[in-house]
Amino acid sequence: MMIALKDVLVVMALQIEAGELIKNKDINLIFCGIGKVNATYELTKKLKDFRPALVLNLGTAGSSKFPRNKLVAAHRFIQRDMDVTGLGFEKHRTPFDPTPTVIEHKSFFPELQNGLCGSGDRFETLDGHVAEIIDMEAYALAKVCWKEGIDFACVKYISDGGDSNAAADWKDSIKKISSEFDVFLREKFE
Repeated sequence: MMIALKDVLVVMALQIEAGELIKNKDINLIFCGIGKVNATYELTKKLKDFRPALVLNLGTAGSSKFPRNKLVAAHRFIQRDMDVTGLGFEKHRTPFDPTPTVIEHKSFFPELQNGLCGSGDRFETLDGHVAEIIDMEAYALAKVCWKEGIDFACVKYISDGGDSNAAADWKDSIKKISSEFDVFLREKFE
């Protein structure tokens, strides 16, 4: 990848997920908070002042497909909690919105396992996911970038299985992830 780190905007939901990255002055880093509305607002606000070459979402996610404590990538995104099927609309599609049901961006990290990321405003603790990667912000960030014509990439640390143990597993994984993201950024960007 030939993008300089200074030209990348890193977006994370929570400071607790960033750990030591906060101290790195070479990283353009914002914290958007939890959920799709917060993610949309904070990214849109930041884009008024800074037009990056790439928006990179780093954070935790659940998965019943990928192993825990590993980094995975996503370049396809779906809104897992959008359901207007009662009015005859396709599940996961926002009615009267020209945005595709599945937003697709370029694949930036083919060396990582890759999956469909399903975002929703609920911490998932049930089986039967619509996507291989479950989070709460990536779809919103991907949609803002798609609408603005900005490249978007997403790398998640699989913290839990999106199941009944998800909360305990997520809390345990927080201690490990910041070093994973630090190494990843140093390896992938100039």
